[in-house]
Amino acid sequence: MQKSEKSFAGKSGRVGVLLIHGLCGSPSEIRFVANGLTRNGYTVLCPQLAGHGGTEADLMATTWQDWYESAEKGLEELSATCETVIVGGLSTGAVLSLMLAERHPDKVHAVALYSPTLWLSGRQIPWYLPLFRLIDSKWVANLFRFPVPIHVGIKDQRIRDFIRNAMASEGSKVAPVSTPGGAVLERRRLAKVVMKSLNRISQPVLILHAREDDYAGLDNAAYLQRELAGPVDLVVLDDSYHMVTVDRQRHVVLDRTTAFVSRIAGSITDSIRAKPAAQLRVVGGLATSAA
Repeated sequence: MQKSEKSFAGKSGRVGVLLIHGLCGSPSEIRFVANGLTRNGYTVLCPQLAGHGGTEADLMATTWQDWYESAEKGLEELSATCETVIVGGLSTGAVLSLMLAERHPDKVHAVALYSPTLWLSGRQIPWYLPLFRLIDSKWVANLFRFPVPIHVGIKDQRIRDFIRNAMASEGSKVAPVSTPGGAVLERRRLAKVVMKSLNRISQPVLILHAREDDYAGLDNAAYLQRELAGPVDLVVLDDSYHMVTVDRQRHVVLDRTTAFVSRIAGSITDSIRAKPAAQLRVVGGLATSAA
């Protein structure tokens, strides 16, 4: 997946997966999972969020509503060709996935969350975060900078170096070293809205979160497991940091996601097949409509 914003699988079509990248990220963060799902015959769409993929000024000019609109357009596009849709996302993308599930329960059949970030609580968070939490002005927030974690959220040194080199060489841009406070504030505003609606999200949810997440602590996943209205399967990863979709256990992430998508698709298919039988009753040895 390059900077072309999207990636589709072949001509399969009935089961689709929408994958949403994180704040200051790009679809390349979830390319490994997307490619794996594609190989398993699923239609995969990875939209690029508004303000991402360009300059820092582009990012600072957007709000969480703009990011959500990008994700929502992706959902509409995928729903037009797929009968079953699972939405997944990394970090802030996971929070956007939850919002899509709450606002479009008829189109989102299940949700996969990778390192969901409702709040910042990892060990690489700067000391001034408590002060920043008191700020609600975007202008003031932009006076702050949030450095990219020293390990860029990746535990594996080899993968970390590869990602850094790729970021630095892409489009001849310098790899970002920090996130503007205004964008972090918008992420917080998004999370605040989503947290109020968790008890209305009843779709099945898969959460994959690293025990050593250096950006969003495991308390994020535990909170979601308690507050979501539907069934939640929490998988705690013991050999990864925040970027679980590219780190050492990315194969575990892909395998668990593939199994989850398969199970959801299968249960929906079984439900559809069972409906005609449920609507029939036997009268004198003949099956007739119960209506």
